[in-house]
Amino acid sequence: MESEAHDPIPVLDLGPEIESIWQEVSEVAQRVLRSGYFVGGPEVQGFESEAAEYLGVGHAVALNSGTDALVIGLRALGIGPGDEVITSPFTFFASPESIGIIGATEVFADVDPESFNIDPERVEEAVTPRTRALMPVHLFGRPADMDAISDIAQRHDLAVIEDAAQSFGARFGPDSKFRGRQTGSVGELGAFSFYPTKNLGACGDGGLLVTDDPDLAARARLLRDHGSARRYENETLGYNSRLDAIQAGLLRVKLPRLDRNNEARRAAASRYGEWFADVEGVTAPRVVPGHVFHQYTIRVSGGRRDEVQAALRQASIGSMIYYPIPCHRLPVYADRRISMPVTERLAGEVLSLPIWPAIEQAAQMRVVETISEVLR
Repeated sequence: MESEAHDPIPVLDLGPEIESIWQEVSEVAQRVLRSGYFVGGPEVQGFESEAAEYLGVGHAVALNSGTDALVIGLRALGIGPGDEVITSPFTFFASPESIGIIGATEVFADVDPESFNIDPERVEEAVTPRTRALMPVHLFGRPADMDAISDIAQRHDLAVIEDAAQSFGARFGPDSKFRGRQTGSVGELGAFSFYPTKNLGACGDGGLLVTDDPDLAARARLLRDHGSARRYENETLGYNSRLDAIQAGLLRVKLPRLDRNNEARRAAASRYGEWFADVEGVTAPRVVPGHVFHQYTIRVSGGRRDEVQAALRQASIGSMIYYPIPCHRLPVYADRRISMPVTERLAGEVLSLPIWPAIEQAAQMRVVETISEVLR
């Protein structure tokens, strides 16, 4: 028993999922290798069709990363130099980076301390005559408040591109006007990532841009292939952003299992929440409808987050801090000198704990017990 108590617990274990689909994945690899279609082709087209159907959208454009999905989405909307796009400072750098890459200006609006998602009140305050679009982020798999965000967009005639990189399979809850719909499906565009750690992850990079607008979809397809709809007839400056066929085939195997896996993540999150209820100094995330828990992220108060992480490390338990430096405090934005007090406070308190669909209850209990001992 003593040796079992010290078995390492990673922050994420991809092994059980791959093991459960090994035969199908092997068949996909052989099928692709024998087909001669390694970039694009039937596997990619099949995945685009199946993903669009799953997400309830008219068009899905497969790309080589979630970052490219944001960049190409913004360009498809016609956004560029002189325009402003409002987004969250509490997210991975790719969100604001994509705005700057196309020459537009990223404008940060602070987040809600409970959901970690962008605060609609702060968004409203950030709108100027130069604002062209809003980029809400469904952070850690929890849907942002798209009711309020879409209302702001309508009042100010703004486009919405959802950064749904961490939320494939997340749905809006029963109290939302978008109830039952998928994140990424309610703005003009939705951008997804298939980085291996995502709930729907490839074995390499991959991304997806979705929309109900056929013109935006056509523009995105043009941009992903060097600005060319027909070979050697380049119409604009574009990108080389095509999804590999073998990644598409793997994603086609995983997609039908996604809802079941997301339910398992929610069940694991519910157990954590129940066991953390009496742990003073820990604020656990609420299990709200539609949340798919790409990360299970607690807040540790009293300046003790780093102490807790050190104790977990000592106990061979993995954890991660997303994100220790808020985007607006990164060196690339050093000239901004702006304050986002909620985001800055969260950056010093958040800690993401082990979670994956097949995580064992005993492992979760050990995580909770280790944290409880530190904070007792």
